[in-house]
Amino acid sequence: MADILTRIEGRAGRITLNRPQALNALTYDMLREIERVLDLWRDDPAVALVLIDAAGDKAFAAGGDIVDLYNTGRAGDFAFGRKFWAHEYRINAKVARYPKTYVAVMTGFTMGGGVGVSAHGSHRIVTDGSQVAMPECGIGLVPDVGGSLLLAQAPGFLGEYLGMSSTRMGPGDAIFAGFADSYVPVSSLEGLKAGLAETGDLDMIADFAEPAPESPLRDLLGDIDRVFSRDSAVEIASMLEGLEVDWAAKAHKAIRRNCPISVACSLRMIRNVRVLGQIEAALAQEYRFIWRCMEEGEFLEGIRAAVIDKDRNPQWARPKLEDIGADDVAHMLSPPPGGDLEL
Repeated sequence: MADILTRIEGRAGRITLNRPQALNALTYDMLREIERVLDLWRDDPAVALVLIDAAGDKAFAAGGDIVDLYNTGRAGDFAFGRKFWAHEYRINAKVARYPKTYVAVMTGFTMGGGVGVSAHGSHRIVTDGSQVAMPECGIGLVPDVGGSLLLAQAPGFLGEYLGMSSTRMGPGDAIFAGFADSYVPVSSLEGLKAGLAETGDLDMIADFAEPAPESPLRDLLGDIDRVFSRDSAVEIASMLEGLEVDWAAKAHKAIRRNCPISVACSLRMIRNVRVLGQIEAALAQEYRFIWRCMEEGEFLEGIRAAVIDKDRNPQWARPKLEDIGADDVAHMLSPPPGGDLEL
């Protein structure tokens, strides 16, 4: 069966990610098909809106399919990864700038690459069991697929907290943080999707939506801001260590466990994007890190520990935040030799 299903149903262009056994992780071919139909439907008067969802109830998409990236990188082929990410980023920008309504149903795990093809859409729906996150710092990457822009636009300094600690958000938190717009109970999703396809009427989302669940992050925002407004990752980690509260202890443990160069670069990236404010600028900056992540960074070790050997014990070359200097961050975020990614 195909890994992705695309078709026109009624007034909707339908995209269904169809790798539930792999948590709908996005392959290169799946991304190419998404781009193909978005281009095809852009000027098709029969298509009133695009509706993207996924097979199964565990995940919309838990990220990109990174095994091929690992295998090619280990073989010394860094070009494939750079091509994969460049293509993916162009699609992320296309989703963000799409001229038609783009409805994403973010069931289950929606992380990394899954965020890139959903949370930049015009109408983002979460439901019971939605878990949204940018967990890249755990595998030697940085929040990418335009995620640095979403984090930069979150309330206060919540973006720094979410990006550096890889914290997962339930449906209420995802809406509060700006990664989603509406909550629709899972029991109502099929009715909503059928109605959107039949009519193309966006008012149906409001008809099916219910008040969002509570957001624990909303209550913590003042405390998060006091810590994550600090100037450096080391300062943030030190301040967290001194707070004897549960959320701070979990954040401290996660930040110290995550890849140090990724954590330090993520902080700087989010701050930069908060000023730049455009999806294109965010993706260009993300690509700077990505261009170097295999050859000079810690991506291959991160994937080995998380996906290949699954020992959950990465041996970072520079294992402490204190090992990372401002020059290291500046280098990883400098333009690649061929210039910045053009979208």
